[in-house]
Amino acid sequence: MFEEIYDLPPEQKRCSICKGVRLEFFKTEDSDITEIHVSGYIRRIKRKQYKPCHCEKDLMPGIITAPPAARVIAKSPLGISVLTEVLLDKFLYSRATNRLCMDFGYLGLPVSQGTITGAIKRLIPVFEPLAQAMLDKQMTERLFHNDETRWMVFETIEGKTGYRWYLWITQSASVVYYRIAPGRGADVPIEHFSAIPKDVLKIIVVCDRYSAYKKLARKCSFILLAFCWAHVRRDFLDAARSWPKYKQWMHSWVDDIGLLYKINAARLEHWDQTRPLAAQSQAFAKQQRVLTQKLSQMVQRRDEHLKEQKLPQSKKKVLESLKNHWHGLTLFADHPQVPMDNNTAERGVRNPVTGRKNFYGSGSTWSATLAAMMFTVFQTIVLWKINPRHWLDSFLWACAENQGVPPSDLSPFLPWQMDEQRKQTLSLPPPSKTPLVLNAGFESYDSS
Repeated sequence: MFEEIYDLPPEQKRCSICKGVRLEFFKTEDSDITEIHVSGYIRRIKRKQYKPCHCEKDLMPGIITAPPAARVIAKSPLGISVLTEVLLDKFLYSRATNRLCMDFGYLGLPVSQGTITGAIKRLIPVFEPLAQAMLDKQMTERLFHNDETRWMVFETIEGKTGYRWYLWITQSASVVYYRIAPGRGADVPIEHFSAIPKDVLKIIVVCDRYSAYKKLARKCSFILLAFCWAHVRRDFLDAARSWPKYKQWMHSWVDDIGLLYKINAARLEHWDQTRPLAAQSQAFAKQQRVLTQKLSQMVQRRDEHLKEQKLPQSKKKVLESLKNHWHGLTLFADHPQVPMDNNTAERGVRNPVTGRKNFYGSGSTWSATLAAMMFTVFQTIVLWKINPRHWLDSFLWACAENQGVPPSDLSPFLPWQMDEQRKQTLSLPPPSKTPLVLNAGFESYDSS
């Protein structure tokens, strides 16, 4: 906090009649104005040099120069603060780099987009160990949320038609992991979950009804799919719009799904995550019975309609889909940790989708790889409620002081390996490393 002292003009400090001096109060009338001060500046590094000694036994002949300043990228003119702004602006705030370059110019720091692009390309090896550590951590967990979205990569690849690639997300309790792939086939999630230890008997993947996930479950017998009720609800709403004469019937199913959500929410209020399902409280058991009864009623209603001889195709289609996916849709009943929908993964792709709309995707495969890597790092850090600016600044300084490579011990930068004090520190804004230059014209005091 910086205090500014405002005083009366000299003529107002005296009485206009008798010219006596007004007595000053010991207190002031205070108010706050929130400001931000941002400016670009250049650090001129001057390394002192020393002449060699004329002694014949001198072990250091020749001119001796002080060691260079720490840099993440050797010989790059971009400092850590600039790299921090570039990475956050593009991969967390979803802004096109050319717009950031314009902003830098207006702040008095002209930087070309080519300089920035060349620099961030050299950052891939810096973040690779972090992304791998996050993948390794995720493979120790047992509940996942999956989704995928298109991602444009404007590079011609032999054997691939067009520029449409896909960005896949797998989110667990500790990690939000992104993977870029040229296709949308089951080979992508199959490869991802191939790192699950061989002795694991069961994991649960919350997803939509896309066929790639169904193939994943067929290929990997230890995977159970939990399907999304929000998509089922959408089926009935879409059918109601397409077939207005069945609108009331379709909306009755939508109401049933809404009631199912309410029953499950009431059940989860009494759920103790430390106990198995059979050892839950009586209050939970009561709500569990209500949930089971509601699901049984929905099954009975569904099957009775499907037995109708003249059931309209519009109704038959949504009910058959409901029946075919019923096991995955009701997995949440026996596994309370499983949500009823895939909203977690769908929220996870919002940030990349915003970036896709603002800068259209990636211009090359290396930049797409970096994008997936940075999405992984930033969204995982945000998941742990750590300040991404403070974390990134700390990590890049650690790399710079380690001659531009990541430290061998990454535990200070992996949230699940940090102690609580470090997590608390990194959750705060980063400390200022440069003095704030105030405008002249008033007295100022730093009372922060």
